[in-house]
Amino acid sequence: MSTTIHGHSNRRKSALIGGTALIIMALAAFFSYGFVHENLVLQGDASAIFNNLTSSTMLFKAEIFGWMIILIADIVVTWAFYTFLEPINRNLALLAAWLRLTYTTILGVAILNLVFVLLLSNGIGNFSFNIDQLQSHVMLFLEAFETIWAIDLIIFGGHLMVIGYIACKSSEIPKVISILLLLAAIGYIIINVFIVFFSQYDEVISILKLIFNVPMILGELGFGIWLLIRGGKVSKAI
Repeated sequence: MSTTIHGHSNRRKSALIGGTALIIMALAAFFSYGFVHENLVLQGDASAIFNNLTSSTMLFKAEIFGWMIILIADIVVTWAFYTFLEPINRNLALLAAWLRLTYTTILGVAILNLVFVLLLSNGIGNFSFNIDQLQSHVMLFLEAFETIWAIDLIIFGGHLMVIGYIACKSSEIPKVISILLLLAAIGYIIINVFIVFFSQYDEVISILKLIFNVPMILGELGFGIWLLIRGGKVSKAI
């Protein structure tokens, strides 16, 4: 009996930690990518991007700091998800953990490209490049970030697919959350396959984003909120 209670206690702790990390991650992502990156990095305009970066250095540093918070939170979530889901299906929980760790490692590589962008945008006079060459290098590293992250999000979609499948098999997790997780997984995979391999189909990508935008936002975030409120709580029957 004490072992069972201890197990429920561990699951509740992992649910609280995982849910909190997911909320922190969502806020950091909204700031770093949704606000700073979208405003500073104007697609296709190298001169405007370079001017934005050189005139908003502290804001761009804040974006990179936000990505580092996301990176750390991802590691925490990996542990929390595994601990919480392991009693439901240990093998699939382990697979999901490895997929998320792979995603997190590749995300770290993507973030390095933003560090290179910061060094270049602050390095006027310190490099043997003229302004056009500096702008070209900045664009190269920004495009590398976007491409690496898009490939990475395909792996993330695979991770969510496994999490969603485990959730479907659980009598504890609400079905609406498992459905949202599966739809989010499909969205991440399809959209980013198009971004990486069929980027010329801008209209198709826009339509796909419109279709999957809600489940992609609510899938993991909804799971995180549920983990905070209900995850791992002992039912009255126990």
